[in-house]
Amino acid sequence: MEQAVLTARRLGTRELRIFLAVADARSMAKAAKVLGTSQPAVSKAIADMEHALGVRLLDRSPQGVEPTQYGRALLKCGIAVFSELNQGIKEIGFLADPTAGKVRIGCPDALAAGMIQVVMDRLLQKHPRMTFHIETTSLYRELRGRRIELVINRVPGSIVEEDFDAEILYHDSIVIVASANSPLMRRRKIRLAELVNEQWVMPKSDSPLWPPLIAAFHASGLKAPRATVTVSSFHARINLLVTGRFLSVRPASTLRFQGAAPLLKALPLTLPNSEEPVAIMTLKNRTLSPVARLFIEHAREVAKPLAKGNR
Repeated sequence: MEQAVLTARRLGTRELRIFLAVADARSMAKAAKVLGTSQPAVSKAIADMEHALGVRLLDRSPQGVEPTQYGRALLKCGIAVFSELNQGIKEIGFLADPTAGKVRIGCPDALAAGMIQVVMDRLLQKHPRMTFHIETTSLYRELRGRRIELVINRVPGSIVEEDFDAEILYHDSIVIVASANSPLMRRRKIRLAELVNEQWVMPKSDSPLWPPLIAAFHASGLKAPRATVTVSSFHARINLLVTGRFLSVRPASTLRFQGAAPLLKALPLTLPNSEEPVAIMTLKNRTLSPVARLFIEHAREVAKPLAKGNR
């Protein structure tokens, strides 16, 4: 224990910052340029750290440097240290001016255009100086890299990664949607067999919206429909759908946030086994910024009617 305390005293934020820069650049020379110092100073700092810890942190080669298993452990710790320090600085700023702050969120584009948009609007009415950064791809990688603070997304089954905390907001199902003006909307009952040859606009094949649709057709002994248009852009799909010539799939909850004159409506049929929880996911043992906590509070309020609808 005493040795650990002594070692910790020898390693300050300066040394950690140098190590993180070297690990990121994979080169001491490049790290020195980023840090605005000399390469000998960087090399000495790394050597001093390895001496203090009694292990090799970096493997050297003509191609550059690579963290060892000990280096990777320190890298993970160093990222967490600076993340917590930044959060502390943000909290001080928020306490000084609670109407300002930035929150970084990850969510699929359908949620960004629905529930998340409503949460942001409510917050901006109270705190007009708040700002938001939204990621819609590589959500869990961004969360693990601490580049965003929270993710709101559908969670397959009840599976959550071991390094995440999850709070379920509501349960959501997948529905088939069409333009509100589509002739299909005048029908009280529709069979899947009638939709096989319709024109479909779909997200990419790795989207979680695809499998429930395919499973429903297969369960009815039908061939899955062919996507006439495959496009990752949420807004491109919406623009095609409102023409009235296409069908698609969306989480049912997103239809709740379209306003008084909805552009899209769900067809009167149910996709079986498509319901999954929508949860707020955060990194375990990470201190959230005050604005992130404020965002989560408002997300809970916005989600309450959706949760009640599940009962």
